[in-house]
Amino acid sequence: MEIRIGNGYDVHALAEGLPMWLGGVRIPSETGFVAHSDGDVAIHALCDALLGALALGDIGHLFPDTSDEWKGVDSKILLAKVVAILEEKGWRVGNADITIALQRPKLAPHILSMRETLAGVMGIPADAVSVKATTTERLGFVGRCEGCEVWATALVLRD
Repeated sequence: MEIRIGNGYDVHALAEGLPMWLGGVRIPSETGFVAHSDGDVAIHALCDALLGALALGDIGHLFPDTSDEWKGVDSKILLAKVVAILEEKGWRVGNADITIALQRPKLAPHILSMRETLAGVMGIPADAVSVKATTTERLGFVGRCEGCEVWATALVLRD
């Protein structure tokens, strides 16, 4: 069995009046992410981790923000396409670990839904998807509620 690991990182600015999507789940909030797609920074980092495991670039290369085809797209569609690319190459997702840094709103009530949603898109059990949330103790752009940053690590396997 071959095993590879990839890391992903993404950041999006926050603005009032936009929807907030994280881990495929709509989060009630007065602010949302400024982005070409739906701005789901967690899925974007996860896609980059999966692509990185196979040295396939990043989502900006596959789904450029200069293309009208991806304007406003549900990021779950992007994740499904990335998983399909891996599967075409004979790989499958083993597990994923995601850390979200966001000052507010509190994400604890939504963690299980995110895990289940991401697992469903990737075709793996929810216990193979970890989602953790943290604040930055009011430090930096996250602490000032100007944006969100996410780190993701993914393991891919080939028999």
